[in-house]
Amino acid sequence: MRKLYFFISIVILAFSCKTQKIAKTPSTTTPVDTVQVELPKADTIIIEVQDSVDIFAHRLLKDTIIITAVGDMMLGTNYPNDSYLPPNEGKDQLAQVDSLLAGGDILFGNLEGVILNKGGIHKNCKNPKTCYIFRSPEYMLERIKEAGFNVMSVANNHAGDFGTAGRNNTSKMLDSLQINYAGNANQAYTTFIIDGMIYGFAAFAPNVGTPSINNLDSAKRTIQHLDSLVDIIIVSFHGGAEGSKYTHVTKKREYFYNENRGNVHQFAHVMIDAGADVILGHGPHVPRAVEVYKKRFIAYSLGNFCTYGRFNLSGNNGLAPIIRVSINAQGEFIQGKLLAAKQVGRGYPVPDQNNKVIKLIKKLSEEDLPESEISVDESGNIFYLHK
Repeated sequence: MRKLYFFISIVILAFSCKTQKIAKTPSTTTPVDTVQVELPKADTIIIEVQDSVDIFAHRLLKDTIIITAVGDMMLGTNYPNDSYLPPNEGKDQLAQVDSLLAGGDILFGNLEGVILNKGGIHKNCKNPKTCYIFRSPEYMLERIKEAGFNVMSVANNHAGDFGTAGRNNTSKMLDSLQINYAGNANQAYTTFIIDGMIYGFAAFAPNVGTPSINNLDSAKRTIQHLDSLVDIIIVSFHGGAEGSKYTHVTKKREYFYNENRGNVHQFAHVMIDAGADVILGHGPHVPRAVEVYKKRFIAYSLGNFCTYGRFNLSGNNGLAPIIRVSINAQGEFIQGKLLAAKQVGRGYPVPDQNNKVIKLIKKLSEEDLPESEISVDESGNIFYLHK
């Protein structure tokens, strides 16, 4: 377990909730094309305790931590009109995959678009019917919370679809529902406690208002800073070219519509070298390979998980992998499991009995990353080869 070099302030509360926030000195950021993070010199950790017992001093680290992750989530948009919203306020939208999401310590997804009932200044858009910008009503985030999601990335190309109002209300709603998040100018990273384990989460993208996937030095400093504070570091990135032609991890810098989408292979490895334990990728809208590097797990793209109404869901775009990764208290990979799902209709994730996404990720992992320390079998089990 990594050592924790910081000053601890204990706040005695009645009975703590399962997920506890760690309040810390905010980092100073400079909003430019992408966020450059200036890290604080010291963090003050405020820990909740139960029955006046210091859980930090006396906590027992978990033998196994289970992280469940999915890709892009946009459950419906009220822009340009309500026809792009699911019926019944989306209350049954995730019902068929509930059992596949349950049972872990962390449930992660990428929040595409903003949470805002109305208003905001939208991106330039000559024809709203052909513009892909997303504004989800606040009740949509309640559906995400009800499904058990407790960590979300807001570092992506749709986080600024409705300007400052959209960004601010998204953060406000995530805070109100106690969903941990990172990836914007105000919160490049976050720290929190679940069942006594201290987690750090950071998110990166190539887009305006996000910590940059292309500034490796800044990203390394963020992860190294977190490495001095927490037990487990989870990193999310939104990177790589988009669409069915881009399922492969090229190990090169990728461009899409002349935008530098980063070298995701290099980024993931540099983040692990800096101290990250689990890397969760998204952005291409299709699944990509998985690997283990230095005993740490990487998913290069988890595709589209629940993207209603406005996404292309044909072929590989409609595959919706759910991945469950077991790690130890030091962040080392133990084993994993790919759970096969796909989207049907306008965007409902359901189990896929044909296991198409497992077959695809197995094939891509063998082709693109033959040097990896894991193998994927036809049932979706991910085994560590102990190289």
